[in-house]
Amino acid sequence: MVLGSFENHEGFDGVMLGNPGAAYHLEFTRKHGHHAGRAPTQDNLLVFYVDDRQEWLRSLERMSDAGYQPVPSFNPYWDLLGKTYEDPDGYRVVMQNQSWPN
Repeated sequence: MVLGSFENHEGFDGVMLGNPGAAYHLEFTRKHGHHAGRAPTQDNLLVFYVDDRQEWLRSLERMSDAGYQPVPSFNPYWDLLGKTYEDPDGYRVVMQNQSWPN
């Protein structure tokens, strides 16, 4: 869920994603006129564990609707129960169809 966003704060735009009331969020920022470059490796991952299969399939559909197609994972483990997606900078997101195994 989008928790907040900002535009042109000292040359930066950003969006914060997370769960309301949680003690954490993900913040994505962009500096005007700055090229961020590519990810250091193909194993820089943000992994989302989605236990419910129907919810997982809906998440894959949303990725497709946003213009992303799965890519082969650098680590074949993620291809067993998940789908990996790569953004234009080379950073990767895994949508994993299982509960967090902790």
